[in-house]
Amino acid sequence: MNKPQTPPTKAKIITFANQKGGVAKTTTALNLAVAFQETGHRVLCVDMDPQGNLTMSQGIDPDTVTESMYDVLVHDMPIRQVTRKREIDVACSSIDLAGAEIAMSTKIGRERQLQKALSEVAEDYDFVCIDTPPSLGLLTINALTAAHKVIVPVQCEYLSMRGLIQLQNTLQMIRENLNPDVEIEGILPTLMDTRTVHAKEAIEILEENFGDRVFASRIRKTIRFAEAPVKGMSVLKYEPNGVAAQSYRDLAQELLAKPTMQTSDEEVAAHHGQ
Repeated sequence: MNKPQTPPTKAKIITFANQKGGVAKTTTALNLAVAFQETGHRVLCVDMDPQGNLTMSQGIDPDTVTESMYDVLVHDMPIRQVTRKREIDVACSSIDLAGAEIAMSTKIGRERQLQKALSEVAEDYDFVCIDTPPSLGLLTINALTAAHKVIVPVQCEYLSMRGLIQLQNTLQMIRENLNPDVEIEGILPTLMDTRTVHAKEAIEILEENFGDRVFASRIRKTIRFAEAPVKGMSVLKYEPNGVAAQSYRDLAQELLAKPTMQTSDEEVAAHHGQ
C-alpha cells in the first residue's frame, strides 16, 4: 500500500538541525534559501528558534513582532499571517516562542502542529527551510516531523561532531513514531578554517562515518557571516561576489542536482503513482 507523502504536497521541506549551538544553522538556512530563490524557486523560511536570529537576519526585530510562530503552534493561526516578505518569505519568530513547548504540552498531536500549518501553504512554495533551536525539544521535533529532509550543519571540530549521534537517535525515534520518511539529506561542514590540521582531520572522520552523505560543498569561516545579519540581509545580498555567497550557491546546485530534491509536479505525480 502506498504511504502518503508527509505532507502530501509540492514543497520540499528541509529542516536544519543540530542540538549544538554555534554551528551556522541559521546562516545556512537563510543563505541556502536565498540561493534557491536566485535560481527561480519560491522559498519560505520558518524561524522556529525563540532567539529569532533568522528573523533578525532579514531586518525584522523579533521584539516588535506581534504575531509569530508561537501563535501558529499554540493557537493554530494560519502561517501566512506570521509571514513577511523580505529577500525570501519569513515566518517570524518572537521571544514568546520560548514558552511554546509548555503551552503545547497539553495539545493532542502537538508534534504535528508545524506539519499541519505547512500543509496549508505547501502549494505556494518549492522549498521550505526550517531553522531550529539548539536543542532536541518539542520545537525541533515539530520541525523534524514536518520535514522531508534534514541538513545537519557541523562545525569542523571533534566536539561538534559528537552531537550527530544524539541527533541520529532522535531521528530514529521520529521515524518510528511520527514521520517514517524523514532522512538526513546531508551533513554540511561549516565554519571551516582550511589552514588547520584539526579541520582536515574532522572532515576525514566525518567522511569515514557518513561517506557520501557529507556534502562536497564546504562553508569556510569568514567575518561576512557576522556582518551580513547586522545589516538585515543574507550574505548573497551583502557581498554577492564573495566566497561566502558562492559557497551557498554551490551547495544549492549540489542539492538541486539530487533526484531526491526535485520539486516538479511530475516528481510528485510519480511518487503517488508508484
